Amino acid sequence: MTLALSSLAFADGGVIPTHYGCDAAGGADSSPPLQWSGAPAGTRSFALVCADPDAPSGTFYHWAVYDIPAPATSLPEHYPTETRDHVRQALNDFGRRGYGGPCPPPGPPHHYRFTLYALKVAHLSLHASPHCADVEAAARRNSLAQADLTGLFGR
Repeated sequence: MTLALSSLAFADGGVIPTHYGCDAAGGADSSPPLQWSGAPAGTRSFALVCADPDAPSGTFYHWAVYDIPAPATSLPEHYPTETRDHVRQALNDFGRRGYGGPCPPPGPPHHYRFTLYALKVAHLSLHASPHCADVEAAARRNSLAQADLTGLFGR
């Protein structure tokens, strides 16, 4: 079985609903629900990174969650920013910990890539306040498998 990542909020290659964007009504800026299956044997934890490779200044990081326990198969909508069950979150390019929704400039839609890494380690060795790019680099070094889910968002 191959590692697969999906969401009930949008299909791979589909449009991410405005509710999950930075200027959602009521300031929701909620992380989408995500679920996965097919973790390879030897998976000890997971890491998830969300990035926009289409940003004018280069890749813009929106979210990184790591040290997700191996038995986990999902993250709920509006995942809280505080550490829970030893699951940690990195600083995004908005300068805060946790999820920061799509917020592209006006123009063509951007691609928001959610990448899930199945890791051979239970915990990533990172300093106390890592950036999402640090999580991504450490996850790549310790990856057994990865799965991608890409959504489009434009304004």
